[in-house]
Amino acid sequence: MTQTVKPSLAQSPIHRTVLDNGLVVLVAENPAADIIAGRIFIRAGSCYEKREQAGLAHLLAAVLTKGCEGLSSLEIAEQVESVGASLSADTSTDYFLLSLKTVTSDFSEILALAGRILRSPTFPKTQVELERRLALQNIRSQKEQPFTLALEQMRQVMYQNHPYAMSVLGDENTLNSITKEHLVEYHQTYFRPDNVVISIAGRITLPEAVDLVQQFFGDWQVPTVAPPVLNLPDITINPRHQLKPVQTQQSIVMLGYLGPSVSSPDYAAMKLLSTYLGNGLSSRLFVELREKRGLAYEVSAFYPTRLYPASFVVYMGTAPENTSIALEGLHTEVELLCHAEVSPNSLQAAKNKILGQYALGKQTNGQIAQIYGWYEILGLGIDFDREFQELITCVTAQDALKSAQQYLQQPYISLVGQEAAINQAIK
Repeated sequence: MTQTVKPSLAQSPIHRTVLDNGLVVLVAENPAADIIAGRIFIRAGSCYEKREQAGLAHLLAAVLTKGCEGLSSLEIAEQVESVGASLSADTSTDYFLLSLKTVTSDFSEILALAGRILRSPTFPKTQVELERRLALQNIRSQKEQPFTLALEQMRQVMYQNHPYAMSVLGDENTLNSITKEHLVEYHQTYFRPDNVVISIAGRITLPEAVDLVQQFFGDWQVPTVAPPVLNLPDITINPRHQLKPVQTQQSIVMLGYLGPSVSSPDYAAMKLLSTYLGNGLSSRLFVELREKRGLAYEVSAFYPTRLYPASFVVYMGTAPENTSIALEGLHTEVELLCHAEVSPNSLQAAKNKILGQYALGKQTNGQIAQIYGWYEILGLGIDFDREFQELITCVTAQDALKSAQQYLQQPYISLVGQEAAINQAIK
């Protein structure tokens, strides 16, 4: 017996259905184009790895589509490409994702294939080794990128023993320790119907979509053992600076602050502050530090949406001789947020920018399936689409000031660049 929740006019334009096995189906009917996009979210990701197995979820994503019961990697690829469809797997800190897109007439075939891949992957040894080598190459390549090095330093000092400290790729030691048995165990533990959200958008009706999901996933049995409860360590705030000398033609100057999770009342205010500071050519950091002072090759801010405490980061790429003044400039701009309210015009401009970009991010069926499934798997619910826009609209200058004073006081500092330049900046 499935349970379907139909949206009211005040709710999101999407239907939510729960199958008997706990699998959640979201359907957005959009007949405008002869395309259907699907996003299959699993409550997994790098947060669910053991620290000594960091990179496990990423490796699993890389090999998931490389073989399943009855089909080889080549046969899977041929089936997808023969109808011009797309099918791929990916992972993040807070969830695992299988994405698909087809013309309407082929959706049933590709959803059936996705079900086989999701439920019965074989993890062929040759494919595991190939994807491991590719991931190791990626890790080594990132070690040559100053920004990635600075961000890695920042993550590790900020998050300590929390999974957010590690790259989704893991590192060379952890990745080399992962076996096929680890992949099988992780898959058996977290890939279960009551841990899955299937979000579908396109030229398909609600009954058609639910019937297809029921056909390919309805007989998936819930294990008798409950999924493990995440027991993540507390994050102790202890701002410090980290320096990494590298022979490079620029310095990366990065300030980081431990910010709130997406479920916090302060989330919307911090999103606005991040947008005001570092989103685009009209942002405060770009105008003040690049346009007016000529300090930055690049300058920006970011505050990703996370299920657990997120990092609020401002950074600049600058000439080595400007490292000290760049650090001072970034620090000054963030400190201003703690001492003075953002002007009404600037606050409204940041709101317009966020809401405009948000609306543009829901144009395609893939984007629609993504955002609703993402909110559902994070536990926010499909109505968060509407709530987010209301929260942004309602943020006041006083709210922003209060949030800045709470979260943006003492920064973690990460510097990467020529040794003399970054040492001088910290003195």
